[in-house]
This record gives sequence, structure tokens and C-alpha cells, in this order.
Amino acid sequence: MRRARTWLPGLLLVTPSIIAIAVFVYGMLGWNFRLAMTDKHSEVAEGKFVGLKNFVDIWDLPRWHLSVNHALMFTVVFVGGALLLGWFLAFLMEKGIRGEATFRSIYLFPMAVSFIATGIVWRWLMNSGTGEQAVGLNRLFAAIGLPQWEWFRDDDWGMAAMAIPAVWQMSGYVMALFLAGFRGVPEELREAARVDGCTEWGVYRYVVLPLLRPVTLSALIILGHISLKVFDLIMAVSGKQIITDVPAVFMWVAVFDSHDPAKGATIASYIVLSVAIFVVPYLIWSVRKERR
Repeated sequence: MRRARTWLPGLLLVTPSIIAIAVFVYGMLGWNFRLAMTDKHSEVAEGKFVGLKNFVDIWDLPRWHLSVNHALMFTVVFVGGALLLGWFLAFLMEKGIRGEATFRSIYLFPMAVSFIATGIVWRWLMNSGTGEQAVGLNRLFAAIGLPQWEWFRDDDWGMAAMAIPAVWQMSGYVMALFLAGFRGVPEELREAARVDGCTEWGVYRYVVLPLLRPVTLSALIILGHISLKVFDLIMAVSGKQIITDVPAVFMWVAVFDSHDPAKGATIASYIVLSVAIFVVPYLIWSVRKERR
């Protein structure tokens, strides 16, 4: 009876959240996967069960291959760029520069801005106009004699340019993670390495960086799942264009423009599965680490 009195109030407190998550998260995921396994390719179709046919057939669509390739390029540039820039900024902060609090606030500020606002600003900065019509960065490059770029309209590297606003926005967050990791390394370990003859670079390579692996993994997971389901930034910068198509935009077009619920649900299922590839191993690793 006493045990029931102990856990019952807590259970009643979290029950609404459990029900909401069960219905609006896992329930909607289940409904989406169920829809993806039907032939409901129009809004008036009955939707008969076809198994994994839609998951196989979508690989015959050239636009799907293009959107996947774009997502992969965006992910590589965004994750790699944010990790490197965030680590470098954290390294500068960790060395104790003057005005650290001010710089830390400046670097973190972009994270407070939504991807929509970021996209609107960078759409002007990355305008592909040249010559007298150049604005944004191209106008600056023309003034100082540098070549002008087509940015996200480039057929080969457009998605790499599209990742620049995302790197600008999230590198401050990565900096905060790495800075906390730097500050968490005991000074005794660094001094011991210096006494053993390590140079300052050796201290970071053999002592500090190995201890930052959990931070790096966390940042990688967070950035990876953001990049795989990116939608608002793409829509704000370029809109629904083939040249910057990604799975999330393709899903929007399939559902609301082509009126093909089954195809849209199939794309959404692939996005969920790709995110799960990042998140689930991290959750398993975190649980095992806590049990040790």
C-alpha cells in the first residue's frame, strides 16, 4: 500500500504526456507506415494493402535519386562544417580570449533564429545575380575583385552552398557543446601530460580530444538528424525547385501538389528510418553507458 502511494502520484502526473506521445508520435508513425504500404495514390482511392511495393518502386524515380543525393551532400557539408567551425570557435574560447562572454553570446545568437528567418536572409546573401544586378555576397565579391558564384543554383555544388546558412546557424551550438567538453577536462591531466614531455598540440591530441568523443558523438547525432529532415531552410532559400530538392521537399510535393498520399507516406517513412539510423544507436549507447 505504501509503495502504491509512492509511485501512483507520479504515474498520474505523467499519464497525459504518455497518452499524448502514444497517440501523436507513435500512433501517427504507425498510421504513416500503414499508409505507405497501400496503393492509395489518389485522395479518392480506397488504399489496398500492397506491402513494401511502394518502398521498392520509389527507387525507379529519377527525382528520388536526385533528392537523396542532394540530402547526402547537404548532410556531409553541414555536419562537417558545423563540427569543424564549432570546434575551432570552442578552441578559441577555451584559450581564454578577452571578451569571451560577448563572443560566446554572438556565436550562440544564430541558434535563436528560426531556419525560416535564416533562409530569408541568406536567400538575399546568396543571390546568383552578377554584374550590375549582383546583390548580397556577389556584390561584395565584385567590389573586391573576387569571382561571383551561382550559389544554390549551381548544378554540381548547389547543395553545398545551401548548407552554408545551416552551418552559420548551428556552429554556435556545437561551440557550446565543445566548450563544455573542454572545460570538463581536468587540468591535472593536462599538467601530467606536459610533465611527461607532451607539447601543447600533443596535450590536445592525446588527452583532450579523446575525452571529447562523447561530445563529438552527441553533436554528430543532433546535426545528422537535423540535416536528414531539413525542409524549412530549403523552402525559405530556394522554394520547391528540382535543383535543391531533398526528400522532405519531395514529400511535400507528392502529398500537396501531386495528391499522392501513399508516395508521400513512403518518403516520410524513409526519412524516419534514416533519422533512426542516427538516433537509435546513440540511445542504446547512452543507456549502456548509464548502466556501467
